[in-house]
Amino acid sequence: MIISLLVSGMLPMAQTASVDIARAEQVRLESCLAKTESQPEEAYEDSLAWLSSGNRPKARYCNAVSLLALDRLAEGAARLEALATAPDAISAEDRTTYLVQAGNAWLSANYPQAAIVALTDALKLERDDPEIYKDRAAAYLATERWIEGVDDLNTALEKAPADAEALSLRARVHLATENYRAAKIDIEAALNFDPENLEILVLRGQIREAIRLSELN
Repeated sequence: MIISLLVSGMLPMAQTASVDIARAEQVRLESCLAKTESQPEEAYEDSLAWLSSGNRPKARYCNAVSLLALDRLAEGAARLEALATAPDAISAEDRTTYLVQAGNAWLSANYPQAAIVALTDALKLERDDPEIYKDRAAAYLATERWIEGVDDLNTALEKAPADAEALSLRARVHLATENYRAAKIDIEAALNFDPENLEILVLRGQIREAIRLSELN
């Protein structure tokens, strides 16, 4: 009875300590992420010091993001993927975030196939986010896998029909595959949603020129 009372008395104290540790780690992480914006070298040094005192998930995340901020994209992407698949107690939402960030970092580092792998893993955890489909579509387009790219853009647009970026990406695919009628429809729809977007306006000019040249033949 005495032992059970002692144990029951210790549990609230242990839970309070865990909450305090988690709160402190979150504050430290937010500080690290803020530093990556303007002081990435200092953020990276902070992440190394944090890792040396305990290889906690938030410390590893701080390290990965600081690497991205230092333009060490492939290294940061690899660490994000490793964190996403680690056996630590990490929420599915956080794992998805790490995989999406890894995928976009791989793509920026010109490793589109690695980006496809990471983003496919992200979609296994979150199948309803149109942004992930759009990101994977961009990776497919970088490898000229037009059919897979259009499939992902179709899914993204089913979930977010007013996404001008997804429409312009699909228009770009249609232009590349010489489906000029579909390209024109998509680019005009994109401009309806974002009429002052310079990239979309430039793409419309390219599509119009492609149509003009095709009509001369």
